Amino acid sequence: MSPIVTLSTSSTFPESTAASFEMAARLGYDGVEVMVGTDAVSQDSSALLRLRDHYGIAITSIHAPCLLVSQAVWGTEPWGKLQRAKAAAELLGASTVVVHPPFRWQRDYVKDFVSGIDSMSNETDVKFAVENMFPWRAAGREFAAYLPGWDIRDEDYRYATLDLSHTSVSGSDALEMSTDLAERLVHVHLADGSGSNRDEHLVPGRGQQPCAEVLQELAARGFAGHVVVEISTRKAADRAERERDLVEARVFAGRHLAAADSSAAKLTADDPVTGADR
Repeated sequence: MSPIVTLSTSSTFPESTAASFEMAARLGYDGVEVMVGTDAVSQDSSALLRLRDHYGIAITSIHAPCLLVSQAVWGTEPWGKLQRAKAAAELLGASTVVVHPPFRWQRDYVKDFVSGIDSMSNETDVKFAVENMFPWRAAGREFAAYLPGWDIRDEDYRYATLDLSHTSVSGSDALEMSTDLAERLVHVHLADGSGSNRDEHLVPGRGQQPCAEVLQELAARGFAGHVVVEISTRKAADRAERERDLVEARVFAGRHLAAADSSAAKLTADDPVTGADR
């Protein structure tokens, strides 16, 4: 069975969270990841429940409000944000909370982050999946904006999220990172990048990241987590263009996740022992 393919509500920005649910359901996605942000609906579990039930589509994950633009969402205390994300996930039936490593100026949060995330994981069945980030670069200089660090392989996180736009910015080998994380990898943000210093979140297949290879490797090893389309469509001229990008990304994911299953089936059929009775 292939991993499910879900849609991040960030993929439809600047349209609303409600619009994301409608598009995800109509365009054939298996679920929704809610990016908790400045849209009031994304912060309101009761409103999200109504959207889930109205459109008949699961909420599979919650992205905690840890971006620069959402620093004031759900208050300014980082652990309080994660507690609210956990409560929302439990209420909505989501299995995963995505969280970024702290910014370096969040000194108290940094100090206890690794142990604190592990302790929170002991309190719930919800997985806190820490996401790989990237160094910030400007004027030829590199700035370590995240602590303990942007490369999540350097810490003993129980669960991890792999973002392929972020591997593009950091210059990391996405396939290597995927295999290094092994069983800790439970969540994937599917996007692409050109190698720019900007976090582009291109439609997979339009950049230089090994998106197809990562998906095929995940399927081949029996990955049971979520593959979340997290692309930027903010430059789309209209709803029709946005939806074409969302469909292209979903089809790309489904095709390459299924490729491993097809290859395995072919090998079995061609094998003189296992395929003898076919």
